[in-house]
Amino acid sequence: MKGFPEISDAEYQVMKIIWSAGVPLNTNEVVEKLETTTSWKPKTIHTLLSRLVKKGALQYEKNGRVFVYTPPVAESEILAKESDSFLNRFYNGALNAMVVNLLEEDKLSDDDINALRHILSEKLSKRRDLQ
Repeated sequence: MKGFPEISDAEYQVMKIIWSAGVPLNTNEVVEKLETTTSWKPKTIHTLLSRLVKKGALQYEKNGRVFVYTPPVAESEILAKESDSFLNRFYNGALNAMVVNLLEEDKLSDDDINALRHILSEKLSKRRDLQ
């Protein structure tokens, strides 16, 4: 995804709430959801929403006296961009180097390895079906 602004970790938490809703949320709904998962005050949340709008990470409509927020891009697009950025920054774009590092550092459990094996097997099977 080209052109999505850099956002802070706190701003990303706000975005995750909005993305997970799957529908536009108004200010009060965002505040309610974040008050249950963070120790932030409503004013802090309002500030974060305002920053995200200014950065272009969120769009809003004024519905009466209430602001309703929608993300201009899907979370999956941002995750793909951030994953690529991480891989390029730390592993020169080589996914296998990252996986090898995780294996060597014993960061993957047996369940993780089995899940990866299953995912890779399915991917290979789909590729063979396409050929």
